[in-house]
Amino acid sequence: MRGPVAPGREPEARLAEAEGLARAIDLDVVHAETVRVAEPKPATLIGSGAVERLHGLIEEQEIKLAVVDWPLSPVQQRNLERAWSCKVIDRTGLILEIFGERARTREGQLQVELAALSYQRSRLVRSWTHLERQRGGFGFIGGPGESQLEIDRRLIGERIGRLKKELAEVKRTRGLHREARKRVPYPVVALVGYTNAGKSTLFNRLTNATVMAKDLLFATLDPTMRVVKLPSGRDIILSDTVGFISDLPTDLVAAFRATLEEVSAADIILHVRDVAHPETTLQQQEVIKVLKELDLETRLDSDMIEVLNKIDLLEPGDRETLLQQNGRQTDAVALSALTGEGTGRLLADIDQRLASQRQIGHFKVPHGEGAALAWLYSHGEVLTRRDDEEFAYLDVRLDPADVGRYQRLYPVAPA
Repeated sequence: MRGPVAPGREPEARLAEAEGLARAIDLDVVHAETVRVAEPKPATLIGSGAVERLHGLIEEQEIKLAVVDWPLSPVQQRNLERAWSCKVIDRTGLILEIFGERARTREGQLQVELAALSYQRSRLVRSWTHLERQRGGFGFIGGPGESQLEIDRRLIGERIGRLKKELAEVKRTRGLHREARKRVPYPVVALVGYTNAGKSTLFNRLTNATVMAKDLLFATLDPTMRVVKLPSGRDIILSDTVGFISDLPTDLVAAFRATLEEVSAADIILHVRDVAHPETTLQQQEVIKVLKELDLETRLDSDMIEVLNKIDLLEPGDRETLLQQNGRQTDAVALSALTGEGTGRLLADIDQRLASQRQIGHFKVPHGEGAALAWLYSHGEVLTRRDDEEFAYLDVRLDPADVGRYQRLYPVAPA
């Protein structure tokens, strides 16, 4: 059920998104509708007439769980549960369930549990036992048959404190890993986009990987990385990330902070858009808003390429118009990750963008330093070389980071 609608979005589209969220954790949606709310009611969010009408429907169809796609206060949640005689969760609870099921890394699991405990601190009742699926769980998510538990505020506070300490250590370790990756001479290209825009399908297409890629909201939560070879022969690291979504509750932002930090450290950002979606422009705005919150506003023009995905789903006339417009753009690529059309141009554009970021360095390398010469040839583009009896003098086009790497590895005098 959809509650108040955010400005600029169609109620039907938001309702469809809410259904997609529910199906993402294998819930069987037997009824979905939009409820018009002139003024939110403090007790139940929606009016008494709608509450009564839905009670009859819930009772008739023996519905066990109602999802309200809007933040509910603890009082509203409790009153609706009493009125409908079934479990009620809101948008935050539903997304937490999805995150809890999809998190695979230790940090992802810790972040989700921390978000869940913060969310339910005011509710004092575990919100997860209504979804008794035949699967294991971790932390706050229980398996089949788990009883409803009353959780004391003090115990939640203690658990939150322990989780924050564990997260601090995990983040420190991840920071060390990121520093280690900086010493690897591969630029990082990060995929971002609204959930279900086709990022994982594109990731699989470019890397020949088998990352989960379905018509499913939040199919990817933890960061995934693979090496991709560009047309020039140069290698890059391609990073897939969690999909963004509108109205993401504040408590949940940290639950995928790990993948977003990979975006901050990336050399190039690929913003994957579903151009066949009726709200593609609004979805684009949501993604840009999050990137700006990550202090990436200055990089949106210089380091971002828009990937206009799913052109295979457009009507022939719309597709032709888009391709003609895209032919005149230098910061966007129209393609189909599913069929592979346009992916060659994307790789070429990444190649060109990375080449433009390179700088020319002048190096004087002793002839005995064969490893240093090999490093320059393998990591840069040697433009000129002149040799005398003692040294090789080279002009090499390198990434700025590679210049620093070379100087650390081979601290010899420059030319």
